[in-house]
Amino acid sequence: MSIVLVTTIIASLFLVIGAAEPLAARLKLPYSVILAILGVCIGASAIFFLQTELTDALNPVAEAILGLPIRSNVFLYVFLPTLLFQATLGMNLRRMLDDWVPILMMAVVAVVVATVSIGYALSWASTLPLAACLLIGAIVSTTDPSAVVSIFRSISAPRRLARIIEGESLLNDAAAIALFGLFMGFVMLGTPDPSLTDALARFPLLIAGGAFTGWVIAQISVRIMALFSNHELAVISISVALPYLAYVVAEQSVGASGVIAVVAAGLTLNLAGPGRLPPQAWTNLRDLWDVLAHWAGALIFILAALLIPRMLEEVRVDDFVLVGVVILAAITARAVILFGLLPLLSFLRLSPSVDRPYRVAILWGGLRGAVTLALALAVTESFRVPDGIQRVVGILATGFTLFTLIVQGTTLRWMIGRLGLDRLSPIDEALSRQVVAVALQTVREDVAHTTENYDLSRDIVRSEAKRFGERLDEAVKKAEASTDILDRDRVTLGLIALAGHERDTILAKVRERTISAKMAEQVLSDADRLIEGARSGGRSGYNRAARRSVAYGRGFRAAGLLQNRFHLSGPLARMTADRFELLLSQRLVLRDLGAFIDGRIRRIHGRRLSDLLHELLSRRIDAVETALEGLRLQYPGYAEELERRFIRRTALRLEEREYVAMREDGLIGAEVYTKLMERLASHRAAAEERPHLDIALQRIELVRQFPLFANLDDKSLKRLSHAFRTRYANAGELIIGKDTVGKSVFFIASGAVELETAGQTWRLGRGEMFGQMAILMKKTPRTEVRSIAPSTLLVLDEARFVRLLKRSDVLQDAVRTSAEKRGLDAARLLAEEPQKPWQTLFH
Repeated sequence: MSIVLVTTIIASLFLVIGAAEPLAARLKLPYSVILAILGVCIGASAIFFLQTELTDALNPVAEAILGLPIRSNVFLYVFLPTLLFQATLGMNLRRMLDDWVPILMMAVVAVVVATVSIGYALSWASTLPLAACLLIGAIVSTTDPSAVVSIFRSISAPRRLARIIEGESLLNDAAAIALFGLFMGFVMLGTPDPSLTDALARFPLLIAGGAFTGWVIAQISVRIMALFSNHELAVISISVALPYLAYVVAEQSVGASGVIAVVAAGLTLNLAGPGRLPPQAWTNLRDLWDVLAHWAGALIFILAALLIPRMLEEVRVDDFVLVGVVILAAITARAVILFGLLPLLSFLRLSPSVDRPYRVAILWGGLRGAVTLALALAVTESFRVPDGIQRVVGILATGFTLFTLIVQGTTLRWMIGRLGLDRLSPIDEALSRQVVAVALQTVREDVAHTTENYDLSRDIVRSEAKRFGERLDEAVKKAEASTDILDRDRVTLGLIALAGHERDTILAKVRERTISAKMAEQVLSDADRLIEGARSGGRSGYNRAARRSVAYGRGFRAAGLLQNRFHLSGPLARMTADRFELLLSQRLVLRDLGAFIDGRIRRIHGRRLSDLLHELLSRRIDAVETALEGLRLQYPGYAEELERRFIRRTALRLEEREYVAMREDGLIGAEVYTKLMERLASHRAAAEERPHLDIALQRIELVRQFPLFANLDDKSLKRLSHAFRTRYANAGELIIGKDTVGKSVFFIASGAVELETAGQTWRLGRGEMFGQMAILMKKTPRTEVRSIAPSTLLVLDEARFVRLLKRSDVLQDAVRTSAEKRGLDAARLLAEEPQKPWQTLFH
């Protein structure tokens, strides 16, 4: 086949891809379904022209189409990594984590259940060996990400529904292809009845090996990309190589799942890339991958659909029965998970609830496509698979794929409509009216400025202003006079609008580089939670999301445990630095929201609602300030360094604005402008570097702030700081139990604790100590100490405390005061012992 003819066919396929999207919009059918239909038509037409004697002129073209080098490896090694990698880059991982239980249930458990169900159903209904039946089950258990994602985006499905479907379709490819590899091996080895237990036991090893391989390769790639961060094309080129290297290394060298490796590599880059790469480079990288994935998804559908007529050439009547068995078993297995396991997990509070309409849509949205056909093609190409099994696998996989695309795909929009998921709820309808009213008010102000600037005719302006004012008045009345909206729903509308503006403000700050790209993902995720919290739970849902945005998460607790138990301070230092920057970013954004309440929301909903929103906003600001103050107390000086960094970045942004204005006014030429921007970029790169948080050095500052040690010289202070160890306690954490033998004294650097003994409680705060009485009294005091706020404690062991006590008059006074408060004999506790030199205190 000539290279010219192949090139012409590929170029023609791109023309088909370009025409398919507007055709799908016109016919109101999913884009993927149109591509599949076009591919089938092209393949069937090629076969028809070769077999008919009506014309021979198109035979060379038909032969070229049927002779295209379409092999399973092309799909699995070229197109599939592209689709999976781009899907991971486009995921909002933090929002996916909110629904990780249903996603994993559908992506892993449902795949295993469907594979086993289809396999045993086929084994019962046919004479095929069990290994071949399970192989077919694995092939048809994977939903196609390009088919599913494109359809749910095209029909404007609810955000949470689309998120669950996208997460499932991405991750279950990995699970299904891993199972496919297992059962393909059994079929090629001629094992008719494999041990299902042995097969599933090997499954986690494929997953773990692929995940580790992808993570390692991605980490190396990210480090290299960070080194070349000033060379955008180099960064993008490395990103293009990443998924293919991960796939090949996992498959060929490690013997693990290449699909899992690609997913792990994409997730790693998604998490690390925004913080390690320049914002513009990261944006351009994702834009390129969007284009590559669009082409790959379209080509994989058309090329796979070209194979369908050939796969169905040998179809028999009894094959339709087996296709029906596959369809019934697949839908039944999926329904068992959706309507059996998920409600059970929700009842046990192990998973967020998924509404019944959502579960019906997920059931009907399990489309198969090019991935299923590619796996089936891999079976038909293998000379080690018996011919009879090749034929059945090809027909059943193709028949089931056609059913899901043509039957489910074309009716999915109708199904969504029947379930009412495409209609706005009353509160969303009211929100849309509010948006129209607010938008028109802004437009009126902008139009007024425009007419003044262009000095238009007053009569024309007056008539058009009157016409526009009537439309505006009507929109405002509709927004205010919604009889079906209760007062609490009006509060919800205001909160949704406020959270939406918060999200817009964050995006503006990111574009201005006032907020770093690394923090943008987190603060945007928090804003999305505020929107969904207000939408689903009103004021209480909004407040829960607001509290969550400043709370210490599980990861922070785990990092604190590593520091307390194993003295590994790296994770805690990184997470603390992230928390510092996150809180500073939140404070920056929240202080800009008051003007939006006064300028927009008050116009629509009146003073009462605006005052309520101001109160809620004030509470959020206070919570952020309190959290920041707690960190400042834990790490004196570090917050100041971050604030200095913020000021430097703001100054550079303003400097850039001035250069742009001078360039537009013609005050400087292109050469001068380019040179100035290069210098600015170097300053900006230095300002982007976040100061390092060294917990060990911060301990010296913590010790210095205690009045007890105020008179120590620097040398003694440094020695004392090394004698202390730092412990972090979360709110509610038990520090000392009632039966604990006292062997340490705790100094509160920040936070607060509550002591309980003999039915009495009292609280201690920053600068105070506890645990000294147990040491001095030489007995268990039966006192329980629990942290009532995130606290940083400096811990000194018994021997060093006793030596310090004999040396420090200030510490003796503190112990005496504490003993007298508790009615103890301070003189007996502070019995004289020989003085020891200060230098021996720490040895």
